[in-house]
Amino acid sequence: MLNTFPNLLVLGFFAPTILRVAAAGLLLYAAYAAQKHKHEAAGLQFPVIGRAPWAATFASIAYAVIGLLLLFGAYTQIAAILGALTALKSLVLGGRFPALFPYSRSTYVLLLAICLSLLVSGAGALAYDLPL
Repeated sequence: MLNTFPNLLVLGFFAPTILRVAAAGLLLYAAYAAQKHKHEAAGLQFPVIGRAPWAATFASIAYAVIGLLLLFGAYTQIAAILGALTALKSLVLGGRFPALFPYSRSTYVLLLAICLSLLVSGAGALAYDLPL
C-alpha cells in the first residue's frame, strides 16, 4: 500500500521531538501539581518511611529534572529510563497517593509508552544529544 503523503516521511526525524516535548510537558505539570499539593502530601502515611513532609518537594524536583532533560534533549535515553520508572511507580502507587500523582492510570500508561519509545528511537531533532 502506498503512503498517502510520502513527502511527509522526510520529517520522520522530528517524530521523537514531538514525543519528547509531550513527555516533558506531562512531567513538568506533574512537578507543578506535586508542589501545589505539598500540604496534602505532608499528611500522608507512606509504607516504609512513615510521614514525609519532604516527599512532595522531592517528587516535584524529580519530575522537573526529568522533564527538563527531556524538553532540552539532554541525556535523553537516561531521562527516558527515569521517566519510564516514574510512570511505572505512578501506576503502582498512583491510587493511594493522589497528591503526588496527578494523572489517571491511562495517562501514566501513555507516558510509559512514550518514554520507552524515546529510549529506542533517541532524542530526534532539536536536541543536545547527537545520534552516533
